[in-house]
Amino acid sequence: MGKGYIEVYFYYSINMMGGQPIFILKEGTKRESGRDAMQNNIEAAKGIAQSVRSTLGPRGMDKMMVDSLG
Repeated sequence: MGKGYIEVYFYYSINMMGGQPIFILKEGTKRESGRDAMQNNIEAAKGIAQSVRSTLGPRGMDKMMVDSLG
């Protein structure tokens, strides 16, 4: 996972399944733990913070995020 690259993974639990978690991940996705996972979370948080920085404070400006589909 490169710097500035954020991918969202969906995690949800269905009560009808006995409370077992169900993970929906892209094919070939690797799971990380420990320091690697922590470092990726820190990088993702820094990227989000950089994106919303101008929206904070008394003179904060609204920001619209748009993907390639509009």
